[in-house]
Parts: sequence; structure tokens; C-alpha cells
Amino acid sequence: MKRSLAHLPEHKRDELKRVTDIIVEQVPTAQMVILFGSYARGGWVEDVYGEDGVIYEYRSDFDILVITEDKATAAKDGLWEKVDEQIARTVRRTPVNIIAHYMAEVNRKIEDGYYLFIDIKREGIVLHDTGRYKLVRRRKLDPVKRWQTAEEDFQFWFEGAKRFYHHYEIDMAEKDFRRAAFHLHQAAEQAYDAVLLVFTGYKPKLHNLTKLGRKAGNLDPAFFTIFPKETKD
Repeated sequence: MKRSLAHLPEHKRDELKRVTDIIVEQVPTAQMVILFGSYARGGWVEDVYGEDGVIYEYRSDFDILVITEDKATAAKDGLWEKVDEQIARTVRRTPVNIIAHYMAEVNRKIEDGYYLFIDIKREGIVLHDTGRYKLVRRRKLDPVKRWQTAEEDFQFWFEGAKRFYHHYEIDMAEKDFRRAAFHLHQAAEQAYDAVLLVFTGYKPKLHNLTKLGRKAGNLDPAFFTIFPKETKD
């Protein structure tokens, strides 16, 4: 893995330093903090522009993998909510998306060929490392198997999205607006899940459409234009 952030502007490096400091301070068992995704690859975007009275905002997240020593810390939702809140108060310009996994799990996923973790091993930039552990060698992926897995994930999750959208249409016709809103949200969520699984093989534990939309936008900026930003609604 790489260790240099020289390809990023100074203010981005400063933000990542603050993010890392907060994680290390709040999570004593953090063994590695790794930047991955668009900011690690160099394909990040940050732009706001108007077109025909509509405001579009392109803003990539900092994608951060925190590898803890133990499973309990990685699974402690309350801890990670606290970390997210502190980072949000400190780093205001760039959204931050953190995923947490424990060391044995990450190495097992690399060995089993999970391509998000293999991509992190290949492209990631180490922001913090205690030096106590090492990541295993990444396994060579079978492109045919990867394609088959992506197709299966797409069919399952996008079909689910279409079913939820079908129920939304029924609810709207019957003026059951509460259930319509729920089913429409589920349709959008599962459509985003389909995208993320196809491109990364990983589905985060998220229900927030804003966060899911930013994660999809990190894969392709076209996803940033799905929901215009001219109003809060």
C-alpha cells in the first residue's frame, strides 16, 4: 500500500490529518487507518454549478477503512456514531465515510477474494499504522467469477428495487402516502445497494439516501446529479 498524499491539495491533507487524529484518539484499538476510493486513486471531484435554475453538487467523500484489533470495537455502532459526529464538527468541507472491520476479518476477506478489500490493499493509502499487524497478500481475482457475482448481486437487489417501486405506484394510486413514501425510499436504497455491490462487492450498513448517493457518486460522478440540490427537499 501507498503512504504518500502528495497528489492531494494541502487543505485536503490537513483535513485527513484531523480525521486520522480523531479516529486514533477515540478508537484506541485502531491498528490501521486507510484512505481508499476516489481520493486514494486521484479521481475525486468537488464542484457546484447551476444549470437551468437547478444546482448540482459534486463532492466526493473521504472513504476511510479503520481496522481494529478486535471484533467488538468494529461492531460498536455507538462508538462510530460518536466518531462521525466529532469529525462532522471538525471537518466541514469534505464528507467523510468510515467503515470499520477487525484485523482477522479484513485478512480473511482479502484471502477470500472480496474485491473491495483487494482494491483497498492495492490502491489504499495508509494514514495510521501501529505496525503490529500486516495485511495478507492479495489473491489474484478470477474476472469471470467477479462478473458472475456482480450479475447475481445486480439481479437480486435491482429486482428488489423494482418490486418496491411497484408497491409505491400502488400506494400512490390508493392515496396511501405514508406507505408510498416508505416504499419509494426502499426502492431508492436497494437501487443504490445494487450499484455499490456491482462495483465494489460491498454493501454498507446504511439507510441514509444522502450518504448512499455520495458513495455511488464516488464511483461515477453521474450519480451526483440524480437528486438536484436547489432546495433542501
